[in-house]
Amino acid sequence: MKVAVLDINGKETGRKADLSDGVFGIEPNNHAVYLDVKQYLANQRQGTHKSKERSEIAGSTRKIKKQKGTGTARAGSIKSGVFKGGGRMFGPRPRNYSFKLNKNLKRLARKSALSIKANEKSIIVLEDFNFETPKTKNFTAVLNALDLQNKKSLFVLGTSNNNVYLSSRNLKGSEVVTTSELNTYKILNANQVVLLEGSLEGIESNLSK
Repeated sequence: MKVAVLDINGKETGRKADLSDGVFGIEPNNHAVYLDVKQYLANQRQGTHKSKERSEIAGSTRKIKKQKGTGTARAGSIKSGVFKGGGRMFGPRPRNYSFKLNKNLKRLARKSALSIKANEKSIIVLEDFNFETPKTKNFTAVLNALDLQNKKSLFVLGTSNNNVYLSSRNLKGSEVVTTSELNTYKILNANQVVLLEGSLEGIESNLSK
């Protein structure tokens, strides 16, 4: 698949990038995508939720009324969950929501996500660029040139670039990652995926294994 390479002004450079069909042109596996996104979101959960049960509530342990003859249900503790101020029954407990996935499945999910974006024509290939100093207005100018100012965008760099990353950090709709940080959720969550030329080799080598 051939895609025109743009410069930071949004103009074609005259070069074309060759996107591998084995990464950007496969038949998407929707179930693999579902599992990988589910794992990513599960791993974001802290799992620190907790409510007090009856054994943790401060209160008397005295039997609150006699067993029989009251005409109502028997009750042995004011800390029971059926009473106001009692412990919560079957409340949430701290737990770990993370789970493991096969590496090959995760690789398939990322290739499927990139293929979906390629099929939607939502991938832009941009020549490598850098800023002398971190400035949000410089990154905003790139977004405007690519007509991405009102879209969620994901910029994928070949190697870490602190100036570009810091320039984008204040912009809510844009995110900058390296090839090693690329995941299925971030690909699908973006309206437009912007691949810098230097990232293509790393993406294809990581996903063609």
